[in-house]
Amino acid sequence: MASFKTLDDLSDLQGKRVLVRVDLNVPVNAEGKVTDKTRIERVAPTILELSKKGAKVILLAHFGRPKGAPVAEMSLSLIAPSVEDVLGAKVATAADCIGDAAAAAVAAMKDGDILLLENTRFHKGEEKNDADFTKALAANGDIYVNDAFSAAHRAHSSTEGLAQLLPAHAGRTMQAELEALEKGLGQPARPVVAIVGGAKVSTKIDLLMNLVKKVDALVIGGGMANTFLAARGTNVGKSLCEHDLAATAKQIMVEAAGAGCAIVLPVDGVVAREFKAGADNEVVDIEAIPADAMVLDVGPKSIEAVNEWISKAETLVWNGPLGAFEIAPFDTATVAVAKHAAAETKAGKLVSVAGGGDTVSALNHAGVADDFTYISTAGGAFLEWMEGKELPGVTVLQR
Repeated sequence: MASFKTLDDLSDLQGKRVLVRVDLNVPVNAEGKVTDKTRIERVAPTILELSKKGAKVILLAHFGRPKGAPVAEMSLSLIAPSVEDVLGAKVATAADCIGDAAAAAVAAMKDGDILLLENTRFHKGEEKNDADFTKALAANGDIYVNDAFSAAHRAHSSTEGLAQLLPAHAGRTMQAELEALEKGLGQPARPVVAIVGGAKVSTKIDLLMNLVKKVDALVIGGGMANTFLAARGTNVGKSLCEHDLAATAKQIMVEAAGAGCAIVLPVDGVVAREFKAGADNEVVDIEAIPADAMVLDVGPKSIEAVNEWISKAETLVWNGPLGAFEIAPFDTATVAVAKHAAAETKAGKLVSVAGGGDTVSALNHAGVADDFTYISTAGGAFLEWMEGKELPGVTVLQR
């Protein structure tokens, strides 16, 4: 990974106007209350560090999909109280992110103040990375800091354009994310094991094709494992399976063989006739799945095999659960493997990097999220990084 500037490269911030791109696209309930402050908590260190050094901290963010026009329910003024709560500091707001309203709010700031400008996506120019809109944003800043890795896969004005106009630096969350990803797949300690789960192969073809060239073993779980098993000739009963992707699954297995990457598929499974909590279930050999049943989790022999790979590994990259973890008892494999990976990490034997919405939920469910080396909340950006794609918001920081 090319080098990038961080907050450590900034000196004499007193009175400087620092535009900080953050991710405040948080879940909100019907009453307008933020229900999960994780993303705010992630960017707090950067905001507070800049504020304590005397900078005028000006936050840029989007919220929802307003499609280039103001939408009252998507105003960042709704998020401001939660930002204040997390920071333990006063946060002023502005009625716009450019123009007179923004300029007046910035002019009123004292050193160390924090200001949240209005939703950048209230303007069509944001998602078009429009030059005039980018200049209007830049007019309020002396320095640009990007702390929103989760939006780095978008070439928008506030994620990519500003870094072309102002001195650009990575915030603490962006820095931690990039350093963790470098350890995960950039320059990893080997052997490297990847776990990829979830429902469908169709959503992760690019990911699988990239991983087989980079890792020593690829564990495939969840519904997508059934597609690989079926492609290999196994009868998967009524299990979720994309039979039309058999050729793709075979090609991925051929690519893996050519790259010396072991494909680890389930050898046994937990099957049921209905998908509901506490449904009658049994463990069967993977070649003995009843015609009227569906696989909803991998079985104990498969758990043991995956954990053996993790024990041999120096690096683990994880995206997607091994079974239908939302419903007991089909969370057993995901929880067992997560706990083993966490124990290896705590013992200093493993670098573990995980990401993706379901993955974060699954690791929280297993009670081990804090024990992994790094957990990304970035969603699409994390997935595109795993797919080996260029992230515009990262590339522009590496100039």
